[in-house]
Amino acid sequence: MNQNLIDHRPRISIVIPVGPGDTAWQALLPDLAALGPDHETILVAAPGQRPAQPSEPDRPPPEPRWIEAPTVGRAHQLNAGADASRGDWLCFLHADSRLSEAALRALEHNTRDPNAMYFFDLRFLDDGPRSMTLNRIGTHIRSRWLAMPFGDQGLTLARTLWQRLGGFDPRIGRGEDHELVWRARRLGAAIRPLRAPIHTSARRYAEQGWLRTTTEHLYLTARQAMRFSRSGGAR
Repeated sequence: MNQNLIDHRPRISIVIPVGPGDTAWQALLPDLAALGPDHETILVAAPGQRPAQPSEPDRPPPEPRWIEAPTVGRAHQLNAGADASRGDWLCFLHADSRLSEAALRALEHNTRDPNAMYFFDLRFLDDGPRSMTLNRIGTHIRSRWLAMPFGDQGLTLARTLWQRLGGFDPRIGRGEDHELVWRARRLGAAIRPLRAPIHTSARRYAEQGWLRTTTEHLYLTARQAMRFSRSGGAR
């Protein structure tokens, strides 16, 4: 393999916000180890919620870095992680996401356009109802056909585009990821799939009911879309 191609691969910073008592990130870290030492993983705790870091000598490199957000709120956590990162590219993941080695290779090799926002194809783990197949199809239509991916799809963009966008808007009470995509589109950024899956839990649908949870998500998405499309976000 050409050494010059290796040297010029962009360095990726993975930013993962962690909520109080959240332990899902522990299963995600071994997945991310396949990225190798040239990249970094940043776990962002809420104010006053940074956990103790136990010694884990068997954990493969690179070691994740913990930081603490200055203010409560997911947008503040995401922005704090991005500000503390050193990568050319930023990938924002939910703590309960799971990524295969093939998905990580796609993340490394398919992020080429600095004026594009990339996303994974959402897949659900087998811990939810069978009806989740409909949710997967709906997500595919929303993200691939309508160019409207959400935060659980691992939004990824170049640092230069991130700086032009100004980060996540902390004034958005809910849907800060949705609003960021609208702003990227208004800025003229392309919304492109990485053509690789990201897996997430469907346990909430099983616990709270598939129809109820799906209906709530559709209602909130429609309300946010009307709000953000009219105003271009809160900025």
